[in-house]
Amino acid sequence: MTPRGTRTGEDAEDLDVEEVLALVNDSNGTHLPDPAARGEKDSTPTPRKPDTRHRATPWPEARDIAERAARSATRAARRDPVSVPLDAALGLTLATPLDALTDLPSFDTSAMDGWAVAGPAPWDVRDEGVLAGHAGQAPLTDGEAVRIATGARIPADTTAVLRSEHGRTDDKGRLHATRGVVPGQDIRPRGQECRTGDQLLPVGTLVTPAVLGLAAAAGYDTVTAVPRARAEVLVLGDELLTEGLPHDGLIRDALGPMLPPWLRALGAEVTAVRRVRDDADALHRAMTTSDADVVITTGGTAAGPVDHVHPTLRRIGAELLVDGVKVRPGHPMLLARITETQHLVGLPGNPLAAVSGLLTLAEPLLRTLAARPAPEPYTLPLRDAVHGHPHDTRLVPVVLRGDEAVPLHYNGPAMLRGIAAADALAVVPPGGARPGQEAELLDLPWASGGIGVCFT
Repeated sequence: MTPRGTRTGEDAEDLDVEEVLALVNDSNGTHLPDPAARGEKDSTPTPRKPDTRHRATPWPEARDIAERAARSATRAARRDPVSVPLDAALGLTLATPLDALTDLPSFDTSAMDGWAVAGPAPWDVRDEGVLAGHAGQAPLTDGEAVRIATGARIPADTTAVLRSEHGRTDDKGRLHATRGVVPGQDIRPRGQECRTGDQLLPVGTLVTPAVLGLAAAAGYDTVTAVPRARAEVLVLGDELLTEGLPHDGLIRDALGPMLPPWLRALGAEVTAVRRVRDDADALHRAMTTSDADVVITTGGTAAGPVDHVHPTLRRIGAELLVDGVKVRPGHPMLLARITETQHLVGLPGNPLAAVSGLLTLAEPLLRTLAARPAPEPYTLPLRDAVHGHPHDTRLVPVVLRGDEAVPLHYNGPAMLRGIAAADALAVVPPGGARPGQEAELLDLPWASGGIGVCFT
């Protein structure tokens, strides 16, 4: 069983800012048309009869293509790091190391409530105590003590801090220890955690709540981070309602409410959600007027009478990098390069199929654009057998119970009941899986213990 986790810490130390911001490598495709030619019908390639089954890409390869596409876009965009206030930095990736701006703690501090004491007992206790946030007192002399609060500055020449529960006073008001006193006990010395200039966290670290706390403690008001990729969602379809009960052949739009927070959890800044009717010209206008780094469409990726995504991509001269994936649900998903720095992820219209497309194509694309560390693969045994597709990978919602993954019902392409209760998706190979068989798991953002908090 491979442990769960994310590559951070030691692994991240091997990255530098150039690797984080520009990563590398091949563009995986032919030369792009001049962006000025977008939308010109005379530059449209000769239409091909759809043959999605033939062109479908194996699931692991599709994820690799999405990651490579993001690396190429990152290199082309040459996006500069941004300075971000701490309250807006959650979920970003550090573009510069987090170095200590001061010693931590910056002065000798009491670790407990009690007395600062000097020399051997008994001690005469000063009248005024020492509180956190207040100026330090005069140095102690042997045989002297002063009341002190946790976090307060230690007076000079203090031997130790005696905890409140380990001291008593006699009828003359002198303090005695009920346990032995060791020099330095319950004192946090200056620089115990770090010295000025120490590297606290390397480039490539994901900003979590704990990272924000450390940055604040170290004196930072802002951090330098990789900017979020901008994503725009185009919800396609005449049959979608935005409120009320389904009726008269109309259904509620489930993807409009679901996709923006999910995309934010994957590291994107969602700039807009636009509803586009089933009209080729309307879709063309929406695609060509978007300035997002990643355009997400829902539905319209098959070959039906109102499936306009493929024809519109041909019309604007986009390059199909992935045209169908050997995965169920979500087989007709696609990834296209519109320009060197702009991509489109076409999600199927069925809700669980759209989730499959998110985790197959959008997750590696957005993660790489955000310079986030890749999740470390892990597996768990399946408690129950899972039926498989003869030729394609299946993604099946599961809940984690101890050291097993329990497959959930209601896992059809149009269903959300299973994924709404799930912790992860199990990657089931062609042919299915037997009880006890190890399966790779894809954590859901809110269940992974990672950056589920990135919904803000």
